[in-house]
Amino acid sequence: MTTLVFMLVLLFLYSAWRALITFLFAVFFAYLLEAPVSRFQGWLRGSRGLAIAAVYVVLTAGLAVVFTLAGQTVIQEAQTLMQKAPEMQSQISSGSIVQQGGAKHGWSQNTISGITDFLRTHRGEMIAATQNFVLRAAQSIQRMWWLVLVPILAIFFLKDGNQMGKNLINSVDDPLNRRIVAETVSKMNVMLAHYIRAQITLAGLAIVVVTFVLWIMRVPYAFALGPAAGALEFIPVAGPAVGALVILGVALLSGYSHVLILLLFLLAWRGIQDYVSSPRIMGNTLELHPLTVLFGVLAGGEVAGVIGVFLSIPVLATMRILWHTWIFYRHILEERAHESAAIVSQK
Repeated sequence: MTTLVFMLVLLFLYSAWRALITFLFAVFFAYLLEAPVSRFQGWLRGSRGLAIAAVYVVLTAGLAVVFTLAGQTVIQEAQTLMQKAPEMQSQISSGSIVQQGGAKHGWSQNTISGITDFLRTHRGEMIAATQNFVLRAAQSIQRMWWLVLVPILAIFFLKDGNQMGKNLINSVDDPLNRRIVAETVSKMNVMLAHYIRAQITLAGLAIVVVTFVLWIMRVPYAFALGPAAGALEFIPVAGPAVGALVILGVALLSGYSHVLILLLFLLAWRGIQDYVSSPRIMGNTLELHPLTVLFGVLAGGEVAGVIGVFLSIPVLATMRILWHTWIFYRHILEERAHESAAIVSQK
């Protein structure tokens, strides 16, 4: 019976994964807005509903202002870059970009010929990999229509989230188990809230800084590459590396002259984010080894694509909390068993 129930639960999770992920993203969005909602609630004399409405109005107005100021430029540059993508792919596969770059930077003819022959030999593989990447990205975007429901569902979590947590804790009868559940819920609440806000802060900082520096350096498509690289900061370890490679690749294919300076900036910015910004903003809330984070990102991408990558780190951190809770629970049970055995032996 236990095996049957376990299999039915797995079947349900597999069948309803899109709905479950929608609710998870709604929870994350609610964590993101919890702090401003609480602040507005204090200003509005404790009215939770009015506070939520006020935060949504302010958020919508802020997004409208940002889109008005920069949205059109970003969209235009992104469209131009997408139109240039087939031409850039042709330059790579044919080797013409290597010949142009090699002649500009003084490479030897043997080096240029070797790289060109390699690109021509593996042209089919590169085209297939590019087409596969574009296809998977397009499919992921088409399947993300349900993200529209996230802000709507987040309203319910913002309004009744605290009561849901209390109901979960009060549903446990045993005082010890109730205390363990309360501590676990509290740790998960703190971890998720801090993680979501920290990642959004780091991504927003990267969007502003990278876009501004690329614009100052006159890198082609700066207003398309900067926001894309900043958004990838939301994915630990792998996201920043992919963003930097995309920026360098587009700069090379566009004939940008100061690629070395651009590379130095990206390396310096990575150091600032990893050793200055991230420790101060993120802290040690997750307590996950970088190798564990990298494994989670890769495994999440294989299981659920882009969505799995975004969810991998919170899931790993939650599993870590549950594992430590289980160890603590077993330790208490062992202590109780020893105490019971000691009482029996005394009698």
